[in-house]
Amino acid sequence: MSRPTSAAGADLTVDGTGLLCVTLLLRLRQAIDGAAPGTLVHVVATDPAAPLDLPAWCHMTGHTYLGPVRGTDRAVYALRLAADAHPTRPDAPWRRAER
Repeated sequence: MSRPTSAAGADLTVDGTGLLCVTLLLRLRQAIDGAAPGTLVHVVATDPAAPLDLPAWCHMTGHTYLGPVRGTDRAVYALRLAADAHPTRPDAPWRRAER
């Protein structure tokens, strides 16, 4: 189970305000492309499915889902990028890329 994390210290913030999770994952994948392992990412998400979709996406890719971020005035979720993450398709980041 994830624990809420602090609002301070994000290396990268992805703003998904107003986006459905499908579009949010497209934006997230693009934003983290080339980011270093260990990068702390905060994702702003207004889609009610985000608290379910983001942990599932992290589980599929191998990134670490850290949970909701405390001390913000909007819904923000944290994740840490893994060195050995499974790549996803650019056009469908909810699917693993063919190797």
